[in-house]
Amino acid sequence: MTKKYPYKTIEEYIDQSPLIYQDKLRTIQSLIISTIPEAKEIISWGMPTFYYYGNIIHFALNKYHIGLYPGSDCVELFKDDLGQLKYSKGTIQIPFDNDIPESLIKKIVLFRKEENLKNHMNNNKKISVKDI
Repeated sequence: MTKKYPYKTIEEYIDQSPLIYQDKLRTIQSLIISTIPEAKEIISWGMPTFYYYGNIIHFALNKYHIGLYPGSDCVELFKDDLGQLKYSKGTIQIPFDNDIPESLIKKIVLFRKEENLKNHMNNNKKISVKDI
């Protein structure tokens, strides 16, 4: 059974978030779009998600922070770049009073794009628009 959410797009997710956090969420969305314009915007696991031959990154509003969910490999790879940000296996927490770490997000997103492409090509699949 598929869980129903009151939003179907990232834009709707942001619009239904508290006004005070919408600018930060839009900054993350715009940053990812400008870094990988060919990525699909979807809702997955109830979170805004960017998809390009697999998940690139999820993000979500939480009680005390914005969570980024790039996967455990990215968190491990970029942990020295996280500074004071809290993190765990596949999660990076951006407290509301912090600026959005734009250069970090760009690096993570580009890494995920390359990894997804590499995995896709190693699986010898034919590239199809529906796969992207």
